[in-house]
This record gives sequence, structure tokens and C-alpha cells, in this order.
Amino acid sequence: MTVIVTDSGFGPEDWNAPIVALADLATHQGAVDLSNTDDPTALQPHLADLSLIRVAFPAFNDGRAFTIARRLRMLGYTGRLRAHGHVIADQYAMIRRVGFDEVEIPEDLAARQPAPQWAFRANWQDHHYQARLRA
Repeated sequence: MTVIVTDSGFGPEDWNAPIVALADLATHQGAVDLSNTDDPTALQPHLADLSLIRVAFPAFNDGRAFTIARRLRMLGYTGRLRAHGHVIADQYAMIRRVGFDEVEIPEDLAARQPAPQWAFRANWQDHHYQARLRA
């Protein structure tokens, strides 16, 4: 099972349709998975038809998914953008700043990093080094 993290806290999975790999894009039902090595421009002709794009974080120290999220937003994607995998609470502010709407984490990670650790970073507009320097 997984936990969905948003600015309002932990919640259950609410997406019920299949999420297909980029290679199976022709069979999508509104959602696609991208790996951290996929080229997001491959989705450009399909962005209006997608309601959810899930981008993989294979390791918390692999930041390629941050770039993919930013590129998708710059291409004009306005649907739900979800980070998936090994994301830690300390990364939540950056996740939100680059354009992700939510994070999907496994239950064991949610147990190790409970909702208050994520909620601390939910006001992601204020949790960056520039705000601390101005204070």
C-alpha cells in the first residue's frame, strides 16, 4: 500500500484507473508513469489528455525527476503531477516548488517519517534558504 502526501497531510490513494508506462502511452486511461530517464517532451502531444503523470524517484539522492517535473510544467501540463518512490520529507518543499502536486510514498517510509515531518514543510513557499536569510 502507499500513502499520498499533500500540503494537507497524509491521505489514501484516490486514483482508480491504470497508470501505464511511457512505452504503453497509446493505451493510457488518463495516467502515465515516467521513469527518471524518460524524456518528458515525448508526452507533449498528449498533455491535454492526461490527468495524472507520476514521475519516479528511484533514490532520494537522484534529482533527475525534479528536472522532469519542471520541464512538464514549462511544456504546459496543468494536471496532477505526482512524485513516486524514494522521496524524503526534507525534499517536500523542493518537490512542490518545481511543480509536483503530491508525493506517493510506501507505508514503511510513512511510518519512519510521520505526517508532522511532512507538514512542517507544507508551507513550502516559506521553507527555503532565501526566506531564512531575510529574517
